[in-house]
Amino acid sequence: MATPSHDPAAPAPKPEKQEKPRKGRKRARGWGILRLMTVGATVMVLSGGVAGLGMYASLQADLPDHRWLADYHPQQMSRIYAADSRLMAELAVERRVFVPIEAIPARLQRAFISAEDQRFREHHGIDPMGIVRSLVTYARERGSGRRMQGASTITQQVAKNMLVGSDRTLLRKAREALLAIRLENTLSKDRILEIYLNEIYLGAQAYGVAAAAQAYFNKGLDDLTIAEMAFLASLPKAPNNYNPARFADAARARRNWVLERMAEDGAITQEEMRAAQAEPLVTRPTRRPDMVAVGQHFTEEVRRELVTRFGAEQTGGGGLVVRTSLDPDLQAATETALHTGLMNYDRRRGGWRGPAARIAAGPQDWQPGLEATPRPGGMLASWQLAVVRQVSNTEARVSWLERSPARTLIPREGVMDLSDLAWARPQLPGRPNETPRLGNAPRRMGDVVSVGDVVMVEPNAQRQGRVSLRQVPEVEGAVVALDPATGRILAMAGGWSFDRSQYNRATQALRQPGSSFKPFVYLAALEEGIPPNQRFLDTPVEVQTGAGVWRPSNYSGGATGSAVSMRAALERSLNLVTVRIAQQVGMERVADVANRFGVIENMQPYLAMSLGAGETTVARMAAAYAGFVNGGRRVNPTLVDSVQDQRGRVVWRGDTRGCQGCSAGPEQVPSLEDNRRRITDPIAAYQMVNMLQGVVQRGTGGRAGAGLNRPVAGKTGTSNDYKDNWFVGFTPDIVVAVWVGFDDPRSLGNGEAGGSNAAPIFRDVMAAALQGSPAVPFRAPPGVSLVRIQHDNGQSIIEAFRPGTENSAQPVDSFSPGAAERVEQNLGGIY
Repeated sequence: MATPSHDPAAPAPKPEKQEKPRKGRKRARGWGILRLMTVGATVMVLSGGVAGLGMYASLQADLPDHRWLADYHPQQMSRIYAADSRLMAELAVERRVFVPIEAIPARLQRAFISAEDQRFREHHGIDPMGIVRSLVTYARERGSGRRMQGASTITQQVAKNMLVGSDRTLLRKAREALLAIRLENTLSKDRILEIYLNEIYLGAQAYGVAAAAQAYFNKGLDDLTIAEMAFLASLPKAPNNYNPARFADAARARRNWVLERMAEDGAITQEEMRAAQAEPLVTRPTRRPDMVAVGQHFTEEVRRELVTRFGAEQTGGGGLVVRTSLDPDLQAATETALHTGLMNYDRRRGGWRGPAARIAAGPQDWQPGLEATPRPGGMLASWQLAVVRQVSNTEARVSWLERSPARTLIPREGVMDLSDLAWARPQLPGRPNETPRLGNAPRRMGDVVSVGDVVMVEPNAQRQGRVSLRQVPEVEGAVVALDPATGRILAMAGGWSFDRSQYNRATQALRQPGSSFKPFVYLAALEEGIPPNQRFLDTPVEVQTGAGVWRPSNYSGGATGSAVSMRAALERSLNLVTVRIAQQVGMERVADVANRFGVIENMQPYLAMSLGAGETTVARMAAAYAGFVNGGRRVNPTLVDSVQDQRGRVVWRGDTRGCQGCSAGPEQVPSLEDNRRRITDPIAAYQMVNMLQGVVQRGTGGRAGAGLNRPVAGKTGTSNDYKDNWFVGFTPDIVVAVWVGFDDPRSLGNGEAGGSNAAPIFRDVMAAALQGSPAVPFRAPPGVSLVRIQHDNGQSIIEAFRPGTENSAQPVDSFSPGAAERVEQNLGGIY
């Protein structure tokens, strides 16, 4: 079959018609895909919405109640102040001082807003712009290793710190954001900022801006410079990383960045910014030169009282303002007097107990060795720990390290003289709990110290380059000084050193008062109408008891064998006469007097109690003697004058006396009502004051009034076997009680009595208390009869009588009827 040929003249065949896609089918397919996408998106949106609603419901159900923040008061330090308004101590779980927002300088507020939340005043809890800015910054710096900049607002930080915690999870951030929105709807911006600025941790153990200003600059908020405000505002992100003491450059750079932000926000001008950036960053940590450096036992006693009254949480974090009765100058003098008295006894009876340690004393060895040697407990602040470098027959050269104001250690040298060490006799072997026996006085310096000995020394202020050897005494003591009109404790020393022992021997130690208890026996007789010149026999006494025959004796061991007036017996502290007086009035009445005055509550009516065989405290004795001088009113010792809460409201006051006219106008003179319980009549109280003056003028308490040149009254006390030494005395304005003894009761040594150990301490405290004040006589109450009589020693004196008893004194030569029934159950000779 022939193949058809192509004819060029023939018309070209039409191309075969191709089938075009159907438009309807395409459109249908596109709409189908779109519908699928729409449905999928809708499902996803609905699912996301359902999930979001579920998450929101879950978060909402689990959110803490934020409404309590409206009345939130953060924990803040409680502060204890002395009577002169000087700070004594700060009690704090967290070091915080709450400051209302209106008292925080506006520029300080702006500094924190610029640094932490520039749009704080505009946003409603969260800041979307801040979040975007944070994300952009993160994207730009991704891979640099830097941490993503936070976008939390101040409100979110309050929510985090106060309500949701700080764990780093998305769930926590969501709860934080939701709570921030709620806070904005509940609290004002100022209230949120107030909580933030008082709650934020800023390093140096400081919570809140006020505590931080004190910690870093020792300033109040109103005294801060712009640069210092900017530095504080730089701290919330990472306080430890911007500590100027460790990271000065980073701290300064962060501060300058905050200043730039403040200028950008219009909080400061460009000129102020540049001037503040040029300012050096110098912190002045709080050293509290104005804080009272004495009275630690007093302060601890106040703290215990606050815990008892208000609880530990309120005491440590309630922001209490506690005003006490402490007189810092008298407290310092009291501690000095006690130290002097205890050191004098220790030098007389304690001997030298050897060095604190031994180290290498070579030129390259002694400094690191001495620096590593801990200070012995009880070392006074004025003493130095030194190493003996050279020893000759008459001298020893010592070296120590003195810390400069810049905290660097500076080597110092001094010389000890053998002539000052006659007291440094060695202790000889003896039995435990026995007064140590001492060897001979040292004849050469080598008898006391050797090269390499670490000893305590005190630089001599009068002799340049000379030092005195020191040691911490083993003997202890306590002193209380109080106002007899109010019971306010003006000074309290609870022992040699609070650093060595926090045990307060003034309030916690129960010891036998010895003869310092006798005035309460004699007061019982005065209340019965027995006159001070009533005579009793000073002859041996024997009392038959179930435990055998009790034979008390006088301090001297003998008896005069004659009749002695009650006054003379008290002045000479005659035990035999005291026993006869107690027998005359009855021990039940003596026990009643002791209970009324608060010396010994529920005292057993045993005859040995009349000689001080019971137990009491130094504070009780001071308060009891105050009842003599104030005319017979019960005194309850107090340390706290008032307590205010953080809003300044008085929540407790120590003085319970009523005040007539205190709320009236200035034209009416207020008067205080003395509502204290009367515990004896004024005449008996004055008779006792008059008799106790004789103890100081002519009796065993002579050393207590030496050189004071004013009326002083008081009584010595020495317990059985010289275990306790006392002197309790007073002037019209102040009562001072002193105790000396060992914590584990043992003899102070034969002849160591209250008149030789406690009385000189009393005198030194009293001299400091009365310095610069005029001599004031004791005032006699109405109705008392003052009669000139002849004392047992022949002197002419003025005696105080209850009206009608001036001529009634009669000698008493035996016990009154009933002696055999009122017998002694506790044996012991108390002097």
